[in-house]
Formats: sequence, C-alpha cells, structure tokens
Amino acid sequence: MAPTLAVSFNDSSEIIDFVLKKGNGVKGLSEMGLDSLPEQYIQPLEERICDTKTMSQESVPLIDISKWDDPGVAEAICEAAEKWGFFQIINHGVPIEVLENVKEATHLFFGLSAEEKRKYLKELSPSNNVRFGTSFSPEAEKALEWKDYLSLFYVSEDEASALWPSVCRDQVLEYMKRSEIVVRKLLDVLMKNLNVTEIDETKESLLMGSKRINLNYYPICPNPELTVGVGRHSDVSTLTVLLQDDIGGLYVRGNNDSWVHVPPVNGFHRDQCRRCLANNEQWSIQEH
Repeated sequence: MAPTLAVSFNDSSEIIDFVLKKGNGVKGLSEMGLDSLPEQYIQPLEERICDTKTMSQESVPLIDISKWDDPGVAEAICEAAEKWGFFQIINHGVPIEVLENVKEATHLFFGLSAEEKRKYLKELSPSNNVRFGTSFSPEAEKALEWKDYLSLFYVSEDEASALWPSVCRDQVLEYMKRSEIVVRKLLDVLMKNLNVTEIDETKESLLMGSKRINLNYYPICPNPELTVGVGRHSDVSTLTVLLQDDIGGLYVRGNNDSWVHVPPVNGFHRDQCRRCLANNEQWSIQEH
C-alpha cells in the first residue's frame, strides 16, 4: 500500500525541490498516496477541459495509409491537414513490436529510482540534448503541469549510444528510424499538394530538420479534472508524431473554439498534437 502524504508543500519552491531537483518527479508525488491535488498543480478554469468546452459529435480524421499511391489517401491527408492540422493514421507500416517495445522502454525509464533519473536533470545531464524534467518551465509557471518527461535531441547515432539512457535508448532509436519513413512519405504528400514536385538532394537535410523524441509520463492524479498533463499549445515543429497508450485524454482544438477528444486507436501515429489532459496513468511519445 502506498504511503500517505504526511508533509504538505507550502510553496512552489518546495514542490520544485522534491519533484525536480531531487529527481522524484510528479510520479513521486503520485506514489505518496495524495488525497487531493497540491494547489501548485491546480490550473485556472480557462485552462481545464470540461463538458461545456468539448464536442462529442465531431472526431478527427482516421486515415488508412496502406496504399500511398491511391489519390484518395493523399487527398484525405491534405484535407485533414488543412482543416484540423491533426489526423490519425493506421496501417502505417511501423511494426507493432516496435511500438510495444518503446512503450515498455518508456515505463522502464520512468520506473528508475529518483537517483538514476536525477542524473539527467538540466544541471547534471552529460548533454543539453538529454533532459529529464517536469512541466516546461516549472520555475516560471503559475500552475504546474501534471507530467514528467525525458527529452532526447538526436544529433547522431554515436552521441545517442553514448549519452541516452541505456534502459530506453535502443528502443527509442528503432522507433525513430521506423517513424522517419512515414514522416518522409507524409511530407512528400503535403509538399506535392503545394506544387513542390522535386527536392534538391543537397538541401534535403534542411527540409527534414532536427529530430527530438519526448517521452511523456502522466502519473495517476487524485483530481485530474483540476489540472492538465500538457497545457494547450501549437507545436512549432513541421510534424509531430504522437504515440499514445490506451488510457486516452488527448484533445485537439476544433473549428469553433471547442475541444475534440481523440480516442486511442491501436497501431497508428498522430500528426501535430496540441493538447493532452492528465487522466489516470498514461504516457505518450512525441517526435519532432
């Protein structure tokens, strides 16, 4: 049985010390058996998801991309990108085994001791390209997000092999390599829709840009309706591929200032995630 919280946190600095500086993460808070959400994580009303802000009758497009040569596939992708900036895809060719392996590896990393995870804090990490943390700017945010994350910026195979946590390194690299094939195909479809038919091979690396993998972990929350795992945002990357587990809690902005829930579907990727709501225990992977 999890211990109950015997000591309250009086201000955000104590929360940051326990969660971030000591490496416990939000997961450490959750495992203390909290009866209620610490006030530092309570979001303003306008930042929470509620029934009055959601649309149950709409859903984002779900596209089968098993036949890339089918003009209907390209049309569906471009239409979804224009209308939603977000869509789900199935039959994408990334083996289920690869997805399951990276799921397991994600849990393994966040299951490490606080001492081990602390090695990858901003102040202690061997590289700025490997970062363990919570929220995006915990020292500056008025309300903290209910999540832990590991951010891995890809520079080279050699650097990843040397500096990424060994418990998840190989699985994440394999997922990234397999996903890149899908990303290239999606970019090809979207660019052709913009009448770009040929790419200068010497500048292809500029088009593909950099790669960042975010492993996000949302522990069990005593009051999920009062907080968010990731606050509302628009990603700055060209494409964001999101792999979600089967818990749910992902929302995207609809066309009338409301939010649409995106239920998990087995064996798919997502393009351009915009908002996640903390809801029980879940995790996701974002590739920028």
